[in-house]
Amino acid sequence: AKKKKKGFMTPARKKKLRNLLRKKAAEELKKEQERKSAERRKIIGQRTGTPKQLEDVNEAKLQAIVKEYYDRICKLEGEKYDVEYEVTKRDVEVRDVASKVNDVRGRFIKPPLKKVSKTAQQMEKIRMFTAKISQNNYREGLKTIQKFSMDQDKK
Repeated sequence: AKKKKKGFMTPARKKKLRNLLRKKAAEELKKEQERKSAERRKIIGQRTGTPKQLEDVNEAKLQAIVKEYYDRICKLEGEKYDVEYEVTKRDVEVRDVASKVNDVRGRFIKPPLKKVSKTAQQMEKIRMFTAKISQNNYREGLKTIQKFSMDQDKK
């Protein structure tokens, strides 16, 4: 008679273990999402600042708040422009370095060609064209030049 292996995983135990692993993975994923959303809210709060109280504010304070927001927007737009400029500059540098690397290696990236479906009629047309070209005598189409020697030139 055969002896049972010790530590053998029965299908029921495997299923139970799989379910436990799925639950654990789902919990970890949920925690990660919550952590990311909290971090996102924190960063947005830092970038936007606290909202100003606009109720019961006189016109002078309101103008000061608007001027503060305007100055902040101008500053942020300037920073945005600088960042975009740096990104485009780095993209150009990356492309240049990549092309230099390809030149040094001697390898060039071939662009992917589009697949073109040919109909039977188009294929027949191409076949007839190639047959016509192969049948032509190229010498007939060439320009004839009369050769003359030095003797004829002296006459």
